[in-house]
Amino acid sequence: MTAETMAAETMTAATTATDGLAAEVLCPPATATATATATAPGTETATAECGPAVRGELVRALFGDDHRAGHGPWRALLTTEPFRRRSGLAPDAQLRLAYGRLRTLNSTLDSALRLAADPVALANMHEWLSPVDAALTTVAGIHYNLFLGTLLDHDSDSDSDSDGDVRRDLSGFADLTRVGTFLCTEIDHGNDATALQTTARYDRARDGFLLRTPHAGAQKFMPNTSTAGGPKSGVVAARLLVDGRDLGVFLFLTALTGTEGPLPGVRVRLLPRRMGSVVDHCLTSFDDVFVPRGSLLSGPQGRLGADGTFSSEVANRRSRFLLSIGRVTAGKLSMSAAAVGSVRAALAVAVRHGSHRLIGGVRAPERVPVMAHRSHYAPLAGALATAYAMTLLHRTVLRTWTEHERTEQDRTEQDGADGAGRAEAERLVAVAKAWITWEARGVITECRERCGAQGLLENNGLAALVTGIEGAITAEGDNMAIHAKAAAQMVSGHSPARPPTDPAGRELTDPVFLRELLAAVECLELDRARAGMAAAAPGDALGRWNAGATAALRAATAHAQLRAAEAVAAAADALPPGSAAAELLHTLGRLFALERIAPRSGDLLNEGFVEGRHIAAIPAETDRLAARVAGEAQVLTEAFDLPAEWLADVPVAGAGYASAYDDPEGPWHRSAEEARS
Repeated sequence: MTAETMAAETMTAATTATDGLAAEVLCPPATATATATATAPGTETATAECGPAVRGELVRALFGDDHRAGHGPWRALLTTEPFRRRSGLAPDAQLRLAYGRLRTLNSTLDSALRLAADPVALANMHEWLSPVDAALTTVAGIHYNLFLGTLLDHDSDSDSDSDGDVRRDLSGFADLTRVGTFLCTEIDHGNDATALQTTARYDRARDGFLLRTPHAGAQKFMPNTSTAGGPKSGVVAARLLVDGRDLGVFLFLTALTGTEGPLPGVRVRLLPRRMGSVVDHCLTSFDDVFVPRGSLLSGPQGRLGADGTFSSEVANRRSRFLLSIGRVTAGKLSMSAAAVGSVRAALAVAVRHGSHRLIGGVRAPERVPVMAHRSHYAPLAGALATAYAMTLLHRTVLRTWTEHERTEQDRTEQDGADGAGRAEAERLVAVAKAWITWEARGVITECRERCGAQGLLENNGLAALVTGIEGAITAEGDNMAIHAKAAAQMVSGHSPARPPTDPAGRELTDPVFLRELLAAVECLELDRARAGMAAAAPGDALGRWNAGATAALRAATAHAQLRAAEAVAAAADALPPGSAAAELLHTLGRLFALERIAPRSGDLLNEGFVEGRHIAAIPAETDRLAARVAGEAQVLTEAFDLPAEWLADVPVAGAGYASAYDDPEGPWHRSAEEARS
């Protein structure tokens, strides 16, 4: 067989594989329109009867009934001139643009403090800003959540009355007279921040603290403390020393820079540019910088009286620190939000490009969209299922967390009833953040690859999403560290119900059965982790953890996958039964589950959760579901509700993408006679 014959047969097979997809789409057959050999599975034309209605239901499923209230203001920002895509800017210009956009954003708020106090609004902000400007998203998240939010959560020890502490004047931070930043991580201490070495020594004579960096490893690592963006203040994590006693790590409000640069005793040095974002990450150190007693951020974790007497409602120093940096949890939620927003943007671009990019068909001069090939659409179909699953999981986790947020008084009064639920909610936040951002990396990379070389170009935005997701993976707790902590907590304190081992008569078309299999994977891995740890040598805590760590980490991943599948099912069940949108969500859920079950099918067979026939059927069923999802790829991505203005700024997303590279002096703009003259 010649190479030409092999290529022709491969093209014929690939095109034949797309035949009949019009019958697979979820709109009624009488209204769906598609031509298998000339139209991509993802480009069937949505009709007035089906398309808009399905799209509307999917938008509500993704964003909620009040999506215009919660998401509308942030979405609207993307349509305004200051937030339109700018290509070809030098790094310094990109940084100036990010801080300029921060001020524009701030000017649209009715209250910066209200935003800082609302974890849902903060997450929504990250969700919509992340595809636009990674640097803006970073500095906005730091200012509103880590800085302003932390100040709102804590009291001032200065000028207290007999009943408690008074609030600081935050007006200068609310109007961005001063930009806020957060200085916790040090070169030698990141996830083990309770061991950081920056000190705050109480000076009784001056009734304040002296901030000092004792050695190179204690320099604050990566805060945005340069003069870019205007004068800055920071919340600084430092070890509180009172009369020689180390009382643990606390937070201190500290002015860092003025209009002319760093303030006396503050040293700021720019770090080398990191991949992706152009944020002004720096090394920052302190040489006995004095801050008044009121700079200590107080609360149940600790207070310093006017006479210099320290008191705390929390005995454990680690617990004091974790209480101080409670805003990191809201930050994890925001990182998950940034990831789901970036994933949806990448998929919207990749699906549109796959529908517009034409390649040679089986017979000349036929041209077909590249999306007509299973090799192209199947990965994107799986990515679409993942995008819906991670978005709906994020919504579930955000709702769960906010339901467990209480005032300090409520938490004290209900401690016995609420403590366990709150710990579980925090663990779910961590598990979701790690899983969502890791999955986002894979989806965004797939979308970039599906757009070929054009996906590498800056003007198409996908390259920035590829590098930007790396920041989310590391920010607010490195994924592996928070994933491992959550996994260890699950091994010791999480006992999910074990699904039945009775696969007779069960089918892969049953979404309940598929979710039971995901639950079975979680149970099996927890069993393995506990068995491994039980067999480890006694007295060796690290060896005991290492013996069960691999399985425990897989259990945490399986837990995230199960909760994501449940979130998709809940969203589908909330729609009118039997509606096209509900059926489409169920299809996404089944595809999502099957792609996670397939690699674990051997374990499931060995433990009696599936039969051999199930394993044999997985590949064909996965292909069938991928084809159905690809057949609705257009409406699925339209439901992401990205503004037309944003999409218009991404050349590769448009049918006329080649015009972005047109040359007005090119010979094709002149007739042959003009070219000869």
